[in-house]
Amino acid sequence: MMMITLRNRTADTVRTYFEKADRPEIKRFLPQKAKTVEEALADYEKTLKPGASSYGRTIYADDQYIGDVWCYCIDQNEEPNCMLSFCIFEPEYWSKGIAAAAVKMFMQDICFKYEVKTIGAFCFSNNYASVKVLEKNGFELVEEFEEDGIWSKYFQYNC
Repeated sequence: MMMITLRNRTADTVRTYFEKADRPEIKRFLPQKAKTVEEALADYEKTLKPGASSYGRTIYADDQYIGDVWCYCIDQNEEPNCMLSFCIFEPEYWSKGIAAAAVKMFMQDICFKYEVKTIGAFCFSNNYASVKVLEKNGFELVEEFEEDGIWSKYFQYNC
């Protein structure tokens, strides 16, 4: 049985994530906000400041760093209270239930840490693995829409 753990992000893991997620097989399902490793590091630095509106953890499987899970737009006065995103960047770990387990652990963490009541998540409609992860964790489909010729789904979870 594989041991799945969440750990703190570091500048080194941010660099690794940026490099590993900057591959076509990842980008076709998960567009990256940061265009350079410097932008990614600057975004990470913001998460360390008091009152930060984003928070992330690294995903490890048997002590190997394989992905990240994070929330952004954290705001108690908005609906949803935050948005969730996740990525397993090592293909040999895809479709093994790791993302679902990591998301479950992370949601328990953020529901407690930030006292959020609702969590939103977007994914491309053809990203069946991410749809399955969200559904396994109790997210409900709110809407499906087309933007720039790409179909996406918006899900929401009530803590």
